[in-house]
Amino acid sequence: MSARFITIDRDTPMLLPFDLRAWVPDNHLVHVIVDAVEHLPMAGFKVNLRGTGDKQYPPAMMLSLLIYSYATGRFSSREIEAATYSDVIVRYICGGDTHPDHDTICTFRRENGQAFELAFVKVLGMARELGVLKACGGASVDGTKISANASKHAAVSYKRAGEMIAELQQEVQLLMVKAEEADNQDRDAAIRIPEEIARREKRREKLEEARRIIEDRFMEKQQEEQAEYEARQAKRDAARKEGKKPGGPDPKPPAGSPDDKAQFNFTDPDSRIMKAGNGQHFEQAYNAQAAVDTEGSMLIIGQRVTNHGNDKQELVPTVAAVDPGIRQLDKVLADTGFYSDGAVAAIPATCYIAVGKQSHHRSIDAVLHPSAEPAVLPADAEPIDIMRHRLATPAGKAIYGKRKQTVEPVFGIIKEAMGFRRFLLRGLGNVSLEWTLVTLAYNLRRLFSLKNAKNTRGDALVEKPTFAAMA
Repeated sequence: MSARFITIDRDTPMLLPFDLRAWVPDNHLVHVIVDAVEHLPMAGFKVNLRGTGDKQYPPAMMLSLLIYSYATGRFSSREIEAATYSDVIVRYICGGDTHPDHDTICTFRRENGQAFELAFVKVLGMARELGVLKACGGASVDGTKISANASKHAAVSYKRAGEMIAELQQEVQLLMVKAEEADNQDRDAAIRIPEEIARREKRREKLEEARRIIEDRFMEKQQEEQAEYEARQAKRDAARKEGKKPGGPDPKPPAGSPDDKAQFNFTDPDSRIMKAGNGQHFEQAYNAQAAVDTEGSMLIIGQRVTNHGNDKQELVPTVAAVDPGIRQLDKVLADTGFYSDGAVAAIPATCYIAVGKQSHHRSIDAVLHPSAEPAVLPADAEPIDIMRHRLATPAGKAIYGKRKQTVEPVFGIIKEAMGFRRFLLRGLGNVSLEWTLVTLAYNLRRLFSLKNAKNTRGDALVEKPTFAAMA
């Protein structure tokens, strides 16, 4: 029996539906995004107000376009522009036959960082009103490396910059000697030499600026490390006066000069070379931070970007990024890279932070006595011992176990499902803006997933997943 294929007719004119929504499935992410944006204040968004020249696109449409594009893996302004012609869902967002060009899209994204931050908070407020996000609870904090829009090969180390400056100075001196000789012998060579000298002088100035910036960064970091060193040393000295023996070696004072390997990138000076892929390789990157709800929603409730390669100083500012009007934190979870006595003391919530590498192997005693409490600590126990004891209790283990179930899957969704692995913008301020847009898109994706989960539990099917319908 031969196959009976349907006829594919590309020649007969086709009548499009009178309403473009007829081509958009009722149960689609775009309805949640458009409905959410309609509930956001648009007064803070910058648009073309001249009334002449460039077209004036409504900020609600532009924001919906950006959020949907980021949520579905389109990040380039040119790719987004192309989608306004080829993607039915994007055409629905833009009203059918409206096509903002890539420059308009890029400008809107670049100039509305503060409005994106407000939208991020407002969407979390909507989630609170819908009962999806609890007013009080915990947050799991972590960071992930996102590649910068710059090659690590465009960077220079502090030591190499110094060597190159010396080489360029020698070449300039040699060219000046050659210039004098050419004045008497080769007229054409004499004309070219000043251009070569100017090119080397310009390169030398850039390298000197790079070394100066590295030195400024070092001085700023040294002040922080010196204060930490003095505090740790004073604590050990106080213990010795009380007749106690401090554990471990004495802290080492900070270095007196920049590390020879300290880097400066000419393409994106704010980015840094960081360990990535579990320390298996290095990338020119930023450290994107997120605080994720541990009470079931898996929404990102706080976010920021830093250019520090490790997380040792990031716990307090990342926790502070959580708006208290959205979440009153009672627990904070983080891995060992975030731990410091000072950070734990500065956070009012109870912290559950690993103070060493967590073993996945369970001892026989732990298997036979899973509810056993650890030995009681002495009254004068050190903060690190208190934290270790807290995570050794059955309740502490259960709470800390939520970390891998919350923040790590969120980063996986952003990098794998959404495909966001590289910033398009440059500079710390601009990449912070872009990370806000990424996390906003993730949160609306998550709200859509929560709606679908609600329907699969047997609740009445919602025809279109609007915010009003999710309540």
